[in-house]
Amino acid sequence: MHNEQQEWIARIEAALDGFAPKGQGEQETLYARLIESMRYSLLDGGKRIRPLLVLEFCGLCGGDREQAMPFACALEMVHTYSLIHDDLPCMDDDDLRRGRPSNHKAFDEATALLAGDALLTLAFETMLSPQTVSRVGAEAAARAAGILARAAGAHGMIGGQVIDLESEGRAVPLETLQIMDECKTGALIVAAARMGCVLAKASPEQEASAVQYARKIGLAFQIQDDILDVTGDTEALGKQVGSDQGNQKSTYVSLLGLEEARALVQKLTREAVQALDPFPDGEEKAGLVSLAGYLSQRRK
Repeated sequence: MHNEQQEWIARIEAALDGFAPKGQGEQETLYARLIESMRYSLLDGGKRIRPLLVLEFCGLCGGDREQAMPFACALEMVHTYSLIHDDLPCMDDDDLRRGRPSNHKAFDEATALLAGDALLTLAFETMLSPQTVSRVGAEAAARAAGILARAAGAHGMIGGQVIDLESEGRAVPLETLQIMDECKTGALIVAAARMGCVLAKASPEQEASAVQYARKIGLAFQIQDDILDVTGDTEALGKQVGSDQGNQKSTYVSLLGLEEARALVQKLTREAVQALDPFPDGEEKAGLVSLAGYLSQRRK
């Protein structure tokens, strides 16, 4: 990952801290535990790939990355809420997230559920605030928020989670697995690329290329997750390994084998890089090429 990308990730971290409630007002003290729970997960590091993609594609298409920052942070809020809910006992029932107790373990199940709900609504408050809309324009703000809303809903992330839950304990074909992953994992990654394009007022052709790139790295990302669930270790990943096998889930590794799954990650990564061909060479494009390679080789 490029040094410039690391610098933007640091700016994303600072912006997330600024958008998150602080629990300092007199009224906020009445629900301070909720705010602590929200901040516990939102500010807990992570790769910040989704918000970075918003900024990268905004910059690649000639837009102002700083103006796109509220949307990048909103996307990360939605992603964080999904992780909190994903770890709940009624979902994957995971005790660890990023090397720390999952939100419902650090607080309690009800607080974690509400913290996720609060982060979801905070995302749209952040994107559609008067300050944000005045900077990017009403049309761009509405389009970007609409992209995120659909990607996070029944036709995207939540739909994919339902397929995931219903697939436990039974074999599913590769086609179903791909649809599940394109919804559960890929939808927000594609949304990130599209949001960056919309905020930069990119051409339809540029947006189509960005979507192709995002779809490829999104699927590669999930396959690499399946690989790491088999080959990784809990300390490095910051979460329990072997959970897919324990939950009797079909994965790319179980269906294709480890070596073929690895080869597919590399193939998808090459195709992602090729999708960037229409864009002019430069630092922005080089950063996205580097990011695709980094994701395909990650160990956590």
